[in-house]
Amino acid sequence: VRAQGDIYQVVADVSQFAPPDIVVTTSNCHVAIQAEKVAEDGTVCDTFTHKCQLPEDTDPLSVSCTLTEAGMLVITARRR
Repeated sequence: VRAQGDIYQVVADVSQFAPPDIVVTTSNCHVAIQAEKVAEDGTVCDTFTHKCQLPEDTDPLSVSCTLTEAGMLVITARRR
């Protein structure tokens, strides 16, 4: 987790996954990123999991994420 002014930021490289295969959840200042690539035969051929805790002064209603064209998932949250 990086602090930039009044913003916290988490960056993850998920370029090997399609956007519908990426799930981001938040709960009690915790962020979880999960992604799964499924082969044509239905088997899971690649997974990605990352969990981190945001600082206690994070505004939980401000958490948002964007996916760049390069496949970087950027999660941002404001400090209170």
